[in-house]
Amino acid sequence: MAFKVPNQYRLRGGRLGSDDSFGNCGAFLIPHPNPISKLTLAAIASSEGGWEHVSVSLPSRCPTWEEMAYVKGLFWEDTDCVIQYHPPRTDYVNNHPYCLHMWRPTAVDLPRPPTWMVGDISRGVIA
Repeated sequence: MAFKVPNQYRLRGGRLGSDDSFGNCGAFLIPHPNPISKLTLAAIASSEGGWEHVSVSLPSRCPTWEEMAYVKGLFWEDTDCVIQYHPPRTDYVNNHPYCLHMWRPTAVDLPRPPTWMVGDISRGVIA
């Protein structure tokens, strides 16, 4: 298990700019995985306080499952499990209407439901 950042996409100037000395914390502008898309995925990463965290946003819509999976692969290994939370409404924080978050605690392994509860495993695994 290793949290890593795609330094080639690190935002190095401006209000959210950082350099490699910031380690796994910083803002990143990630080209869309579809080469014909003109979209750029904005990500902010941190690894403080016992959590690894990446937020992903677009200017006019929420990221899709495929876009989130792509970004997840840039910051974590394929074997790592990360989660998205739906907290109680009283804990909502919304600084951007089209932003989703991935989290992983560093001190414990995340529990996961058995695959049979998620879907029909006889239909194959989606890679």
